Amino acid sequence: MSNDWNMKTYMKGAAMLTIAAIIVKLLSAVYRVPFQNLVGDEGFYIYQQVYPFIGIITTWTSYGFAVALSKILSDYKASGKEYAIPQVRRIAFFYIGILSILFFIVLYFGASFFAEAMGDANLAYLLKAGSYVILLMPMLAVLKGEFQSNGHMQPVAYAQIVEQTIRVSVILLGTWIVVSKSFDLYKAGSMAMYGAVAGELSGVIFLAYIYWKTIGRKKTNNKQQDVQLWPIVKDLTIISISASISALLFLLLQLVDSFTVFQMLLENGMGKQVAMETKGIYDRGQPLVQLGIVIASTLSLAIVPLVAHRMNKEKGRTAIPFMQITFRIAFTFSIAAALGLIVVLPFVNEMLFQTRDESITLMVFSCQVVWMSLILTLMAMLQGSGKVKLPTLFLLLGVCSKWLVNGMLVPEYGVLGAAIAGNISLLIVFICMFYYFKRSWKIRFASFTFYKGIAISSILMVIGVTVYSLVADAYFFDWLPSRIEALAISLSAVMLGAAIFLITLAKRRVIAEKEWFLLPFGRRMATFQLWLNKEE
Repeated sequence: MSNDWNMKTYMKGAAMLTIAAIIVKLLSAVYRVPFQNLVGDEGFYIYQQVYPFIGIITTWTSYGFAVALSKILSDYKASGKEYAIPQVRRIAFFYIGILSILFFIVLYFGASFFAEAMGDANLAYLLKAGSYVILLMPMLAVLKGEFQSNGHMQPVAYAQIVEQTIRVSVILLGTWIVVSKSFDLYKAGSMAMYGAVAGELSGVIFLAYIYWKTIGRKKTNNKQQDVQLWPIVKDLTIISISASISALLFLLLQLVDSFTVFQMLLENGMGKQVAMETKGIYDRGQPLVQLGIVIASTLSLAIVPLVAHRMNKEKGRTAIPFMQITFRIAFTFSIAAALGLIVVLPFVNEMLFQTRDESITLMVFSCQVVWMSLILTLMAMLQGSGKVKLPTLFLLLGVCSKWLVNGMLVPEYGVLGAAIAGNISLLIVFICMFYYFKRSWKIRFASFTFYKGIAISSILMVIGVTVYSLVADAYFFDWLPSRIEALAISLSAVMLGAAIFLITLAKRRVIAEKEWFLLPFGRRMATFQLWLNKEE
């Protein structure tokens, strides 16, 4: 009974953590729209040049190390060595603390070097402002790891929402104040970096308060045991990297763009002001892709513990059906999201970012939704089955290939070349990971009928939305102001496209009713599918 209750409690907490992750990802993508509207394309360029630095370090330390510490503490508890946990926790805190101080020193005192390497010396102010967030990472990682190791996922879930809400609020409010008073875009960018500091600090305060109320007052066993330092440090490093590498991939590709795209545009003869604005327009693709991969990233969060749990039963055979349905769902909705976005992108571009500039580039950029979704899904399944070393190398190969292909394509094609390079690098990662997965697991993800159903649904959606968008632009909404027209066409076209895709999907039973039940709100889709096919 106790084990049953613990499992239910854990699953409830894991579900909350997943919901919190969805909210955080949505906020992370959505706030960039009003931010860009406040600062324009040049201001957006400034922010996006620096954001990957902070994002990479905070993701690795606050997320990766939290997962690693949680696993290590859980293993100690499972082996009856709870008395060693305080020492393990201290080792983790000091190790992450040393790393954080080193990262802070490198980023703060090397800010001018990094800014010059990116071709814009003024970015040093933003790097220095953002570097302070790194000093909060040890406390945040240890607190999250402690709660997760005890199965207390709710405080971590709430903390993530608090962090992101405070961060977004400070970024938008602070940027509005700065822009209203001085319109200094670098000051606005620095304010955005301070927003990240405020968000992480609020997370630390929130978790510390909950910890003190629930765990901190409990008496601990005074029995001491020497814990070997190196194995703890080694496990923390390896597990933290493997846990966060898939989340880091998108940030690492952005970092490559920060060091290459703007510089190459300048070297190709583009004026500095125009190059800044062009890079800022190209960066509009980041939030669009983030929104497009929400379903896949949510599935990846859910599938890791599920596959890991099933791996211990019947040599992992019980995990196979979950792998198959996860891949099919990720494939289905990534194709729908990418194609739907591409078809209406000129209107979405104007609706969100005020102009239709570089819409072709952003269409190509949006194709990354498919590759990113499938990579996240495959990486999660491999991670759940304990295979992380080679997949991690595949992801790093993708980052290196992005750097090389940028060098070949950006001088010739500008930001369109950078968008193509992103797709090529992600395709390389996907092919490597898919081949490795197939060697490890002799399973078939889907039948020909499935892919045929997706193709028919996609073609009908693209035709329907394209025709509707052209007619709506010419006749239905042409009397409206341009941006309002773009809003009306975007929203109505998205609803029409979703309806066409889902109805065709349901009519052809591409996804079985029992498989829909595994998804949030899938019960309604299963009921609709049964109703649609009841006369057959």
